[in-house]
Amino acid sequence: QLHLMESGGGSVQAGGSLTLSCKVSGWTSTKYCMGWFRRVPGKDHEGVAAIWTGGNTEYYDDSVKDRFTISYDNAQTMLYLHMNHLEPEDTAMYYCAAATMRSLCAVPIESVFTYWGQGTQVTVSS
Repeated sequence: QLHLMESGGGSVQAGGSLTLSCKVSGWTSTKYCMGWFRRVPGKDHEGVAAIWTGGNTEYYDDSVKDRFTISYDNAQTMLYLHMNHLEPEDTAMYYCAAATMRSLCAVPIESVFTYWGQGTQVTVSS
């Protein structure tokens, strides 16, 4: 069982930066695929980035490559999403999520992630 809690959302102008954090608590000795998803009203969750907590596996959606960086601090059990060069199209509710299999990090799909945080809003104005 995992508990996930996001923080760090807010409002920023286009071109700006934000860092989202997700505190992971519970059975953290197990390795997980940790993902960041985002959702806008009326659409499904979109997988933005994912990382295997055991290392060596990362995923980025094409829309955020070279702008966003995902990282996981094993000692602090914190997941991060560093977002640079933000665009209005990045406006969404952002969620961190966890899945139990490394293979799920290849292309994160909403339906296979078991644990979810409550979300944090990111708003990018033009």
